[in-house]
Amino acid sequence: MTTRTAAASVALPVVSKTITMEHPPSQTSKHTELPMARSMCWHCQSEITGEYYCGQCVKVQPLSKDMDYFSCLGLPPRLHLNPKALEETYYELSRAFHPDFFQTKTETEKQISLNNSALLNTAYRTLKDPVQRAEYLLKLQAGAAKDIRNSPPADLFEEILELQEDLDAYREADAAHDPKGLEIQKAKLQKDRIHLEERFVGMDAWLSDLFTKWDALQVRAPQADALRAEKDAALKELRELLSNRTYLRNILNDVVATIEGEHADRRH
Repeated sequence: MTTRTAAASVALPVVSKTITMEHPPSQTSKHTELPMARSMCWHCQSEITGEYYCGQCVKVQPLSKDMDYFSCLGLPPRLHLNPKALEETYYELSRAFHPDFFQTKTETEKQISLNNSALLNTAYRTLKDPVQRAEYLLKLQAGAAKDIRNSPPADLFEEILELQEDLDAYREADAAHDPKGLEIQKAKLQKDRIHLEERFVGMDAWLSDLFTKWDALQVRAPQADALRAEKDAALKELRELLSNRTYLRNILNDVVATIEGEHADRRH
């Protein structure tokens, strides 16, 4: 694998905005068209044309449970997303569906509000994280997020074997209460850790490149069947990289936990 620069790594957007409840949703929200669960209003039976409030009785409508997360947030199925636009859409819809606005409504409206909010929150949590977004898109497009790897990737095989030897030597020195040996082995593991972290950054840069590759295919041919062979090849490469990245992350967690003597959790 070619080592890439850290500058191109996949960034995780930070969200700190607080939802405000100053106005009821009907006065503040732009009615974005979304796939609904029914073609007719559950209350007055009027035709529903894609907005989440009935145009006749103004009752909130249930979102379709079959709707994918990209559609839920009004986005095309692409991997590079604008975090600000994603956040703005999320908060707009949150204001429309938030259960606090339905406390005095009927039980049906309260339940629809809860269900819509739950779907929206799950969609946002998934898409705001680049790795979860990629795994979700793989699941949508190819039916499985990634392979579960049980052996080292080919280009890491020798390094992982040497690392396992260093880990074993460190644990033996620790069990033997050998402070000098422990210090020597810890220094080796620190070097291993730095090298693995550099590998990890390179993988994230590679991942960002694959995001760009997939998005370019979507721009050229947004239809699901168009350029299918090229899209399948891109998804295969993405799945392989995500699998390798997860394997490397687990190894890195093991090294950090061994050095620091505690559990380390680097989810992404």
